[in-house]
Amino acid sequence: MNQTNFREKPVLSGEKVLLRPFEAGDAEKLLSILEEIDVRRLTGSAGSDEEASRPMTEEEKERTRAWYAKLNAQTDRLDLAIVDRESGELIGEAVFNEYDEEAGNVNFRILIGASGQGQGRGTEAIRLFLRHGFENVGLHRIGLEVFSFNPRAERVYVKNGFVLEGVKREDFIYNGEYIDSKVYGMLKSDYERVQAERT
Repeated sequence: MNQTNFREKPVLSGEKVLLRPFEAGDAEKLLSILEEIDVRRLTGSAGSDEEASRPMTEEEKERTRAWYAKLNAQTDRLDLAIVDRESGELIGEAVFNEYDEEAGNVNFRILIGASGQGQGRGTEAIRLFLRHGFENVGLHRIGLEVFSFNPRAERVYVKNGFVLEGVKREDFIYNGEYIDSKVYGMLKSDYERVQAERT
């Protein structure tokens, strides 16, 4: 397998979205997305509606700005901004992290703010990111976890070829209620099968 890291930060272009390295000023838009109640709930950043609706402190905002400022220098992960091609607006991010170079395995996550949802932008962003991971980076497996109260995301993952591998029962608690986490994965062979079905 092609041993590599994520030093290169590509630009991935689709019909609806553009995925690109983060630029100066992007953090401010991301801050507003990260404060959306649904984003906090569905990413596990909050454990209750009350916590999800609490504004970020200035200290939290400064930490977030500093985090996005250094992402392009990271060689063990890939973080790209998702931009709506029509409006030029930054609507989210796509991430490969927890990279196991020897096995060629990586964790995947995606975040789309409310303004970018419902028009197929997330589906296309996932497709572009997966293609880069399997065809350019040479990954063997891409995995993710999603909470059971996020069926919309599950549908998009399955549509893109992810396979349900297991359930971590009552792995998260929200508003005092236990929530399952579902584990999905895609092997290079799964990706190749999906590509063949699309041609």
